Amino acid sequence: MNDVRLIRHALISVSNKSGIVKFAKSLIDNSINIISTDGTARYLREHGVLVTEVSNYSGFPEIMDGRIKTLHHKIFAGILGRRGQDDHEMKVHNITPIDIVIVNFYPFEQAISEGNCTSSEILENIDIGGPTMVRAAAKNHEDIAVVVNPNEYDCIIDEIDSSDGYLSSGTRIRLAASAFEYTANYESTISSYFNEKSLISKGKQKRSRNCKFPMVFSKSFKKKQTLLYGENSHQTAALYAEENFLDPSVLTASQIQGKALSYNNIIDTNAALECIKEFNEPACVIIKHTNPCAVALGKTIFEAYDNAYRADPVSAFGGIIAFNRILDPLTSSAIIEKQFSEVIIAPSILDESIKILNKKKNIRLLQCSGIQSNRIYGFDIKSIKGGIIIQDYDQAMISENQIKVVSKRQPEKKELKDSLFCWKVVKYVKSNAIVYSRNCVTVGIGAGQMSRVYSAKIAKMKATELGLKLKGCVMASDAFFPFRDGIDEAARVGISCIIQPGGSIRDKEIIKAADQHGISMIFTGIRHFLH
Repeated sequence: MNDVRLIRHALISVSNKSGIVKFAKSLIDNSINIISTDGTARYLREHGVLVTEVSNYSGFPEIMDGRIKTLHHKIFAGILGRRGQDDHEMKVHNITPIDIVIVNFYPFEQAISEGNCTSSEILENIDIGGPTMVRAAAKNHEDIAVVVNPNEYDCIIDEIDSSDGYLSSGTRIRLAASAFEYTANYESTISSYFNEKSLISKGKQKRSRNCKFPMVFSKSFKKKQTLLYGENSHQTAALYAEENFLDPSVLTASQIQGKALSYNNIIDTNAALECIKEFNEPACVIIKHTNPCAVALGKTIFEAYDNAYRADPVSAFGGIIAFNRILDPLTSSAIIEKQFSEVIIAPSILDESIKILNKKKNIRLLQCSGIQSNRIYGFDIKSIKGGIIIQDYDQAMISENQIKVVSKRQPEKKELKDSLFCWKVVKYVKSNAIVYSRNCVTVGIGAGQMSRVYSAKIAKMKATELGLKLKGCVMASDAFFPFRDGIDEAARVGISCIIQPGGSIRDKEIIKAADQHGISMIFTGIRHFLH
């Protein structure tokens, strides 16, 4: 294969017309002829660019409201023709060799995200000719170039200008790789749309669980940035984002100040953000190593932060702080005075707050709007060696009228409120998980132990060392108690109410233990394992 190819004939068909006029004029300046589809041709002519319409070149008009326009042998032979091998055949059939294809597709992603397009309009935004041309051009990259990204226009022209009309093989290969990534992402988006549409019909007919998950699961993720390192300094890492993902997340948040987010920052901030979304009242979540070290509600965001910090000031050092209200100057000043934090994330941050937090320039300050309008999107995906596991996100939560009191003693109103708060928190603590709380503030959290009893003991130890009283606290457990020893441990520290899923073969024994200790017990019927 020769290293360079002379560019003399271009085909342009773009939906996204950003930068195309400047690019097309530069092609003309380099004596490159342009063939273009009807809509693009009209747009270019309106901006003073002379082009030949595809229909005039092929001798065949666009038909079926534009569904058929580039699907013609003169177009595809010009793209797929091998230089030095198919030249004679192309000449016999009066086929012009096309040297560069500039194409981007109908905005299918935009059509489905706007929410006001009809099914018919969405279908018309499935591009046929565009992907076919791009794939053909990428296949024949030894002879021609393909451009799908407007961000490439300037560097393409720079190379053509500096090399008297030629493009190198390295550039053509790079553009081909980008083209196949583009078509793969486009097809994946369409496939996901039809899978989701299929799920909507499940109410009309009985469907098995297997029907929810496609036989081939494909998602396209675009590299957003290379990270300084991974979990440890000897590991390399990069951040990829699902294209067109708009839900409130670390990826959609804007960074106002601070160093670039590290691998661990991103993981921990994601955990903090997902936890804070559970609460409607002013709330603060402080995360360390993906586990909440403290969660609290308050009448104001300052009170919520003050409660959370007091709940575990030791673990809060270097933690990730999440809020579900505007971050005000009073709270910002308290953070500066009390602790070192890696990341702070809130739905909005006042200018005065930014000035205060700027005193510690290393704090990564993120603003993520729409936290309370969050909707669950897609699947929860986890990687394993050689594959992935996907599941629904854990959206299950309970309200007061859904719980079941199984003990003789009924929970008091205050205990019930604390129980529902505790149940939201335990959902975000690694299993086995135990959470103690009082007045909607966590008092002790035990996470990730092989024994549920040890999780309870760790939660007790943390509270005791900080001088926090456990007597009268509520306890939440993410899964059922297999033995009564967990209840006996709760009684020893003065727990007055326990909320747990239930479902153990020893439930009767567990309930009996609660009754013996005068503890009220609530069953939720829902488990919240988190691995």
